[in-house]
Amino acid sequence: QVQLVESGGGLVQAGGSLRLSCTASGNIFNINAMGWYRQAPGAQRELVAVISSGGTTNYAGSVKGRFTISRDNAKKTVYLQMNSLKPEDTAVYYCNADGVGVVGGIIRSGDFWGQGTQVTVSS
Repeated sequence: QVQLVESGGGLVQAGGSLRLSCTASGNIFNINAMGWYRQAPGAQRELVAVISSGGTTNYAGSVKGRFTISRDNAKKTVYLQMNSLKPEDTAVYYCNADGVGVVGGIIRSGDFWGQGTQVTVSS
């Protein structure tokens, strides 16, 4: 099976920092883009940042200049360094990997998701 396991969420005061990590394991191969999405209560899931296998990055306008995405291809791990956090950054953060995986004995190409990690920023 394919697993994406996030870590690093928690409670922080406004202006503080957190670093999220996500490692893909199991039968997942040829990972292209990896990214972070978030979903606040009552809102739709939105893209936070994405990074290609070659290191090209893209950020949501609301986090540009504050968040930095990076990855270690050998470890199948993506990171999100979040600085100058604001209360509006409060959400469940989900890791995403675009690759090829074996799920239930079937080869599937597409998006794989983690279970999410809560980030809460207090004012």
